[in-house]
Amino acid sequence: MSKESILKNIKFILSDLDGTILNNKSELEPETKKIIAELISKGVQFSLASGRLHSAMVLFAKELNLDLPIISLDGCYIKDLNSSEPLYCVPVKEKHVLKAVTMANQLLVNIALCHAEAIYFTESNSLIPQLMDKYGAVYQEVRSYNGYLRNTLEIVLAGDDKESILKIKNRLEEPFSFGLTTSYFCSRTHQGIYYLEIRKRSASKGKGFLRLIKALKIKENASAVIGDWYNDISLFETNAFKVALENSVPELKRKTDFVIPKTNDEDGAAEFFEMVLRAKTS
Repeated sequence: MSKESILKNIKFILSDLDGTILNNKSELEPETKKIIAELISKGVQFSLASGRLHSAMVLFAKELNLDLPIISLDGCYIKDLNSSEPLYCVPVKEKHVLKAVTMANQLLVNIALCHAEAIYFTESNSLIPQLMDKYGAVYQEVRSYNGYLRNTLEIVLAGDDKESILKIKNRLEEPFSFGLTTSYFCSRTHQGIYYLEIRKRSASKGKGFLRLIKALKIKENASAVIGDWYNDISLFETNAFKVALENSVPELKRKTDFVIPKTNDEDGAAEFFEMVLRAKTS
């Protein structure tokens, strides 16, 4: 099938936020909003998937007048702006949250608990808001984590003690803990700071995408996904039409169907949306 035919067949687009449809100031460009509105008017459904908390995505979903569920925390939580209950929610088991908190306290590693509405931290973890890269998140200091072990969608540990973080990572993986996925990486913005993110294994952007299109009754090959970062790789392992930007990581570009020769700061995503719009109106 030609690229023109593929674009004409697209009924749903799922886009990442940061580094994709947002510029480097975390803003939506007017042209991007205009083209997305035109696509929706032509019957193309549109939604967002991000590593951000749900509450940190709501503003952009409102700017784009989206009424579909949005995928937050890389697939842990799927909910639209109006429903009281999420379409999908997969919290970490309380026993695993408690284990992570206990080890972090013992090893003096900063830890925070991410829920759909806020990131919770205690006084002894007061560096968390400065260390974490969760754009647009609400940070709330609490007296104790005891009342927040339930409904934790993601556990985040951060600090410069690489060995202690890796020790916690090891104890929260098989054979010591089951059903979790861990992601260990170095900060893009804080030199010498390392992170460990812990979620349920059943959560990823790719799985969130499949859950959403099933609810919408749309086929994978009638969908398109667009992203730029490592957490978008699971999206690029689906049968959707896959689009990367010039600023995307090489691992993503190797899995893509099409690379836009522009960055997110050059409105690259809007160029792809315009291609779909032209195919729909030709």
